[in-house]
Amino acid sequence: MGINMRVLITGSSGNIGSVIATHLANQYEVLGLDIVPGEFTTHVGDISDSILLDNLVANVDVVFHCAAFHAPHVGEVGDEKFWQVNVESTQLLLEKSLKYKIKRFIYTSTTSVYGCTQRTKNSAVWVDEQLTPSVEDIYDETKLAAEKACFDVSLAGLDVIVLRMSRCFPEADHLQVFYRLYRGVAAQDVACAHALAMQCKLEGFHIFNISGQTPFVKKDCQRLLHDPWAVIKNYFPNAQEMFKRNGWPLPTSIDRVYSIEKAVKILNYRPIENFIDILKVKSS
Repeated sequence: MGINMRVLITGSSGNIGSVIATHLANQYEVLGLDIVPGEFTTHVGDISDSILLDNLVANVDVVFHCAAFHAPHVGEVGDEKFWQVNVESTQLLLEKSLKYKIKRFIYTSTTSVYGCTQRTKNSAVWVDEQLTPSVEDIYDETKLAAEKACFDVSLAGLDVIVLRMSRCFPEADHLQVFYRLYRGVAAQDVACAHALAMQCKLEGFHIFNISGQTPFVKKDCQRLLHDPWAVIKNYFPNAQEMFKRNGWPLPTSIDRVYSIEKAVKILNYRPIENFIDILKVKSS
């Protein structure tokens, strides 16, 4: 896809949408839609506004759909509102994208749809795109329903890429660092993944996990659940001592590992801010 393209980013004032917009604005003309103002939000409005979407989608080449209610909103926002924003507005945006024959629709989803928290396990779960989703709450339910809407529209000829991103929000340093081993990702790496999803030559419908680069392999999963540091020291001999020097607690279990092998192979995704990188930064 050419550099003289115009892209629409929904949720452009949000934590992820704004980083994606910043990343893409160096190369492309960015239109941003959000209900609140932001640096790259050129249009303040609701994604359920059909006329507004007509005006925006008709004038862009690619749509990045990030706007949604998220996990922290569960219990604070009613299920009906979750469904309206996360599913019905996605369906409307997909219809507009098909109508105006945009080149690609990129949907920001979540690894939460796999439902790893409530899975019965005797080892850590190896989570690749072949793992059947298992929703746990209204957030998961609506994100998975939106993915299904993406698939349905792809059958009518719209190229769609779904990016299931892992944990990426501010939290305690020791958790942010530890999660980067197996279930966390930096916002900048998420933005890079979105750019790669736009630039690749794929057609049809595709799903990719987007997370940090785990050092682990499948054979590690059995031991990771009950004795993670015995495994971690094989890859990072000094990591446990660095945790102790920082006064950080040592988590006692790893219950899942998000695999990004597919995104690495097909999108050429190469996350930069991985475990040892963020550990060194937080320890300095």
